[in-house]
Amino acid sequence: MMKSDELLEERLGYKFQNRELLRRALTHSSAIPELRAARGDAEPSPQQQDNEQLEFLGDAVLDMLASEYLLETFANWSEGHLSKSRARVVNARALETAARRLQLGEHLRLGRGEEKTGGRDKPALLADAFEAVVAALYLDGGLPAARQMLRRLLFEHAIEERGVDIAAADRKSALQEFLQGRGQAPAEYRLSGQSGPDHRRTFRVEVWANGICMASGEGSTKKEAEQQAARVALNRLEQAVTRS
Repeated sequence: MMKSDELLEERLGYKFQNRELLRRALTHSSAIPELRAARGDAEPSPQQQDNEQLEFLGDAVLDMLASEYLLETFANWSEGHLSKSRARVVNARALETAARRLQLGEHLRLGRGEEKTGGRDKPALLADAFEAVVAALYLDGGLPAARQMLRRLLFEHAIEERGVDIAAADRKSALQEFLQGRGQAPAEYRLSGQSGPDHRRTFRVEVWANGICMASGEGSTKKEAEQQAARVALNRLEQAVTRS
């Protein structure tokens, strides 16, 4: 039967040279008093450290590698949109989902109290543990190891699942940057109508700037309609600049 560490390594696609790093990444602070008492130690040994410092490091590694991935994948995006997209790709919910792909909960080392209150299934605890595992991979195998795992288990899934939202959001931010770059007032979105039954509602939104309606858009939500309106307005503005 495959050991727990080996099973997790298989899911990660990486074999640790120093498995203590992996064990520390999986150790919640609630487990430390019990681990220390079991060994009769007054102070925690290297094998009895929790994962909080690794979470701190993992957060930084995540930001850097997410930035790298987005730059490579969407080379024409603005700095503002790259920042917003990175926040979506590495937010707590995305990290929790990645942790569940790894079935990380079943590998955590928890104190009895945390175990009883469902710690293995707590979203925040899973997201934090995922950050710690990222740091452990980085410390053991460098950026290549962390990069490979994150692309496979986090970044590609985030883009596939949220790519439409991310791309659409770029049109709204791009429109604002276009207007601001020319000293114009920011765009304003106005709901101009809605139709259809409640379960299949269609919204119509107009985008205004400088007292002029630049375009309109439709969608199944107000946000989607706003994004569509921004897309049309931006295309018209860019075409006008090209012709002038």
